[in-house]
Amino acid sequence: MPTALITGATAGIGAAFARRLAADGFSLVLVSRDEARLAEAADRLKQRYGVAVEILPADLATDQGLEDVEARLRDGVDFLVNNAGFGHPGHFLEVPVEDEVRMLKVHCEAVLRLTLAVLPGIRSRGRGAVINVASVAAFFNRGTYSASKAWVVNFSESTAVEVGDPKIRIMALCPGFVRTEFHQRASMDVSAIPGFMWLKADDVVDEAMRDLARGKLVSIPDLRYKLVVAVGRLLPRGIAQQVSNTLGRR
Repeated sequence: MPTALITGATAGIGAAFARRLAADGFSLVLVSRDEARLAEAADRLKQRYGVAVEILPADLATDQGLEDVEARLRDGVDFLVNNAGFGHPGHFLEVPVEDEVRMLKVHCEAVLRLTLAVLPGIRSRGRGAVINVASVAAFFNRGTYSASKAWVVNFSESTAVEVGDPKIRIMALCPGFVRTEFHQRASMDVSAIPGFMWLKADDVVDEAMRDLARGKLVSIPDLRYKLVVAVGRLLPRGIAQQVSNTLGRR
């Protein structure tokens, strides 16, 4: 039975990946900071899907947390989902630099280090996958969040090309607004976002898995957001910047 490790696994997109991969027959390793929530999530998945579920409490903003997850990946994991992440409610000039650096550690350093930790084993077995969760914000300009997600997209594409093996899939997932805890935990006011722009986490994951099977390097779930990104690329930079003020966060 193959094994999948998911960071940020107790809610939102991470929890949806856990459900989908358990249904597909994967053993799971769930990673997040909250050990109690991890244990609850593991119990639910075991009871519903009958798969083996490990929990690994770890704060990916710390070196110790990263080292713990790296060690587990080197022990043997076939599918890595780098999903952990967070946002800031304020603009770049309003956020303490310590918080900005912490974001970069989780969004960039963790993705880099965990991908590097899992790839040797995947390559030796000749199969496996890595999904790095980015955002449509990667295609717009919105402070450190969008900059870090743009890095995730570029890193994922570059790594996939460098690995160069069609049996080893590496993909960036770029969802738009998803009904999760993300915005509430970041104290973001999203009341102005129209209802039709919101996606369901399970739908995002289902489309991501289809795109992964097709060998796509970047997955943008839902036609609405494909159009948003396509139009954003065609617009003059000034107008695109105005759009990003509304759509620049996941």
